[in-house]
Amino acid sequence: MVDIRSFRTDDAAAVSGIVGRCLREINSRDYPAEIITRMCAHFTPERIEQLAGERQMVVAVEADTVVGTVSRDGNKVFTMFVEPAMIGRGVGRRLMNHIEALAAADGHDHMETGASITAHEFYLRLGYADVRTSETEFGFNYILRKPLAARMPE
Repeated sequence: MVDIRSFRTDDAAAVSGIVGRCLREINSRDYPAEIITRMCAHFTPERIEQLAGERQMVVAVEADTVVGTVSRDGNKVFTMFVEPAMIGRGVGRRLMNHIEALAAADGHDHMETGASITAHEFYLRLGYADVRTSETEFGFNYILRKPLAARMPE
């Protein structure tokens, strides 16, 4: 059973590890090694703690182990990653449903996210639509948007 809860400072190392594993095992299919290395170096436990202080971050937990994360600032989604071994088990969908419900409860009528080439299809399956593309310091990125209906977080 996977539960969604607020990020705690002692989750930083686990979240950093998940991000690194996702980047090396999954995103490396779509991005060159130098970008993956730069992204892994960016998401240190210290940086995760800093981001959690700037945004609302939640984690997915199974048997007291962090298996995924997502954060938001208003209606913007950031740092959505799921432990590679857990991909395809609904963890990412649950995290996104939760964060979208929080944004809707705050009065936002849509969510926006930047998605990697790797995550693009995932967001499309969740009802996001392409708005534009961009180049970032971490490579090619899709900008997507989804309308929100009022609902309560899980």
